Amino acid sequence: MVATVANAVNAYAKMAATGTTPGMAPRDAGPSFATFVREAAQTGIGQLHRSEQVSAAAVVGKADLTEVITAVTNAELTLQTATSVRDKVVQAYQEILRMPI
Repeated sequence: MVATVANAVNAYAKMAATGTTPGMAPRDAGPSFATFVREAAQTGIGQLHRSEQVSAAAVVGKADLTEVITAVTNAELTLQTATSVRDKVVQAYQEILRMPI
């Protein structure tokens, strides 16, 4: 029994030295969640600014009607998506607050 315990300890030490565990894939160095959220917010804000610019160009008469409709529709979809995500985050936060400790 002592030999199997020693073998187990050696195996654990060996795995700890390599930094990986059996059955799990190594972590990739992809973007963090904060980076993902920041990029999504910047894209959404850019979409809203683009819609404003195209609408202003349409008032002056320098934009095509289909371009204006497309830009406004994209901005509306972006705003609806952001609102939906916000609502889901608030709902999840409220669910966490209701959890018993």
